[in-house]
Amino acid sequence: MAVVGYARVSSYGQSLEVQEEALRDAGCDKVFSEKVTGTTQEGREELGRALEYVREGDVFVVTRIDRLARSVSDLGVIVDQLTKKGVSFRALQQGEFDTMAATGRLFLTMLGAFAEFETALRRERQMEGIAKAKAEGRYRGRPRSVDKGQIRRLHADGEKPALIAKALGIARSTVYDALKDSVD
Repeated sequence: MAVVGYARVSSYGQSLEVQEEALRDAGCDKVFSEKVTGTTQEGREELGRALEYVREGDVFVVTRIDRLARSVSDLGVIVDQLTKKGVSFRALQQGEFDTMAATGRLFLTMLGAFAEFETALRRERQMEGIAKAKAEGRYRGRPRSVDKGQIRRLHADGEKPALIAKALGIARSTVYDALKDSVD
């Protein structure tokens, strides 16, 4: 039986050290860590590796539920994957509960709902602040980080949109938007 930890923070300015230390102190043999948003499972490579790594009889540990998922649906999917593999789940700061039992799943769902609610409230406050700043003329938005001319030049040189996106570290849709704007 292995005790496997998962640590996550949302931005590169945040530190994983506190979570990693807590997970090691809780007896985790292996800890997977990443700096990526928890609002979706997309792009969470270390979570994928951790879920692939665990085996029947293992224990999967996080410091808090919101480190694993910020939506009830994602949380449910992840815990279902663990349950199907026969892996127990534990959140250090939310006490012991058995996700194999109905009451444990209910408790987990409630914790997930609170994490999702917290994310929605934060987003609403952010949008209110942006609206106020716009009304006061103080908000100009994020500066453009993509040079559309560079995208067009690369495309004119025969580069495919997917390769342009990869080379510039941007989404393919951004490349297509830039190319569409050049046609209009």
